[in-house]
Amino acid sequence: MTTIVDKLKEIKVIPVIALDSAEDIIPLGSALIDNGLPAAEITFRSPAAAEAIRLLRRAFPDMLIGAGTVLSHEQVVAAQEAGATFVVSPGFNPNTVKSCQDLSIDIIPGVNSPSNVEAALDMGLTILKFFPAEASGGVAMVNSLLAPYSNIQLMPTGGINASNINSYLSIPRVIACGGTWMVDKKLIQNRDWTEIGRLAKEAVALVNQ
Repeated sequence: MTTIVDKLKEIKVIPVIALDSAEDIIPLGSALIDNGLPAAEITFRSPAAAEAIRLLRRAFPDMLIGAGTVLSHEQVVAAQEAGATFVVSPGFNPNTVKSCQDLSIDIIPGVNSPSNVEAALDMGLTILKFFPAEASGGVAMVNSLLAPYSNIQLMPTGGINASNINSYLSIPRVIACGGTWMVDKKLIQNRDWTEIGRLAKEAVALVNQ
């Protein structure tokens, strides 16, 4: 998973995208890439997810593309076949983890407690998503979770925004954060690619200041 971790550390902020129409992903992907953010986590909250991943991979072969909110073996297969680089899940489901391991696709499962972390460690996973970040105790909880587990790294997601992202990124072993503020669903529905591009550029400057 070294390659994925290196890319996440380099990019620092991963846009978490929920969209209704797969065709919107191309101008959306262009808006992100053109403004220095060559990454996307496309969530399986809508039926358009797999096709959106497929279109994005075809248009931008080098983009870091994650499949988010993956909850089943079927979705793991669909994500991999569409061209996802890695899988992200909201919680820790051993069946989903095993599906990814069997298919040799990286997974970053969600955790928010010591029990979750130890279950993940038991399956050989050390790169974990802290979710929902703000609702689960925020920065204080991240520090508390990292303290007893010296070999884990976290990607906080959930309630992350421009005002708090650098508080998370300043913590050693936080490799990146997931966020939706630069790809708000209303902006996507309105096809406001200019504003999405502006927010993406702003986010990149913010995390690299």
